[in-house]
Amino acid sequence: MAAMNRSDRIDEDACYRALCSHDARFDGQFFTAVTSTGIYCRPVCRVRTPRRENCRFFTHAAQAEQAGFRPCLRCRPELAPRERHWSTEDASTILVQQATLWLDDPQHWQDDDGGAMGERLAARLGVSDRHLRRVFEERLGVSPLQYLLTRKLLTAKQLLADTDLPVTQIAQASGFASVRRFNAAFLEHYRLNPTQLRRETATRARDAGQGTPVRLGYRPPYDVAATLGFFRQRLIDGVAFVDEQGLRLGQTLRMELGGRTHKGWLVAGFDEARCQLELRVSDDLREVLPQVIHRLRAALDLDADPTAINAVLHGAFPAGDGLRVPGALDGFELAVRAVLGQQITVAAARTLAQRLVNRFGEPIETPHAGLSRLFPRPAALAQAEGDGLGELGIVRQRQAAIVALARGVAEQGLVLNGSADVPATLTALKAMPGIGDWTAQYIAMRALRWPDAFPAGDVALHKVMGVRESKHPAREAEAASLAWKPWRSYAVVRAWSAGNVVSSTGASA
Repeated sequence: MAAMNRSDRIDEDACYRALCSHDARFDGQFFTAVTSTGIYCRPVCRVRTPRRENCRFFTHAAQAEQAGFRPCLRCRPELAPRERHWSTEDASTILVQQATLWLDDPQHWQDDDGGAMGERLAARLGVSDRHLRRVFEERLGVSPLQYLLTRKLLTAKQLLADTDLPVTQIAQASGFASVRRFNAAFLEHYRLNPTQLRRETATRARDAGQGTPVRLGYRPPYDVAATLGFFRQRLIDGVAFVDEQGLRLGQTLRMELGGRTHKGWLVAGFDEARCQLELRVSDDLREVLPQVIHRLRAALDLDADPTAINAVLHGAFPAGDGLRVPGALDGFELAVRAVLGQQITVAAARTLAQRLVNRFGEPIETPHAGLSRLFPRPAALAQAEGDGLGELGIVRQRQAAIVALARGVAEQGLVLNGSADVPATLTALKAMPGIGDWTAQYIAMRALRWPDAFPAGDVALHKVMGVRESKHPAREAEAASLAWKPWRSYAVVRAWSAGNVVSSTGASA
């Protein structure tokens, strides 16, 4: 509906119809600013629908805030799924999507006077700061730093509304170097003191040990049963649990940030009626709550746009409109499990992963019976000897791959999350022993969150695509998959589901 390029006009009449219907399919695709109130809202907002002549429409919250509008306190724009426009052809679109992925990751947030953040980002993307700003202005109507500031302020707004964290901690967690700068930015953009946004429930005593509650939005359709079923088949006892009846999943989590290690747990439950996820995060992870939220959104693919994806894939896979690409809270864990799952069944891969956790993981205390251990740290596996891994039933080639992965991550040279440089990371992965194109593409699909990954050598895909008996099945599968760009990762998940099979070359991970 909404176009990324400012030169493309938003269909304002279509936006207004979506606003009147409160259709959650368009949540996060545009925001409605009301000139009579100075407020901007999500399409799902339940306040009285404003008159058409009082409405302005924006594709990004940053655009609305740049125009002087403040976020609605009722529908809370910070809960909306992120807006993504993917392309594999247009260079400017690719540049903006790579930049926004990096800016959306709270791990990169730092308060920079003088635009140092923009310069670092431009250098990472291989362009000049001036070119990056020009493309951002053309495509989004705001600068990279304006986009970043909106993201940080909305994150702070969510923490103020949903938690009882002190303002000092909220300022730091949201990427502000000082409370003074935080208060000044908040007052300038929202014309409110941060404490004025505190909800009454945020100051009440929380249930001891039950974690901090947070809500996250997603766009329907979402096949919750398929997502939870996928994770249930692969869960490691003690590290994760899945309650499909209660539509919940939980996992332990370790996060390294700012030279500190944070260990804790999270439990997330689907509220399908409201198209929301109800999240509870342990107190030990509250200081890194923005990072936890960011990882969970990626792991459950909450920012997917089914309308755009289905426009390309529905004809080939009409039964898969609600399927998502399951991700991972920890990219390193996913990569290790991808190696363990090569050419064996789901059950066998799960057994190996369980042994690895039992041997090299560490215990953690939680209020949940199904959560008692953390996945092994990269440093622990980087130092693992061959005999130690071999005793678990892991063959020598995969031992070498696991140690290489662990060393790459432990030395901070290998990034396995959605803000990674995908082509460079694929190259680095395939240079490691025991990691071929299939495993690298699988990691790109689930850990790097690349929507256009395609493991062309996958036997299960060959069967579904009807090229299994071909002389060159991988080549034919690759050629046929071009019609599914830039959503081939979703096509893979739909193909596996349609064939009711799992790959014999690694999908057991």
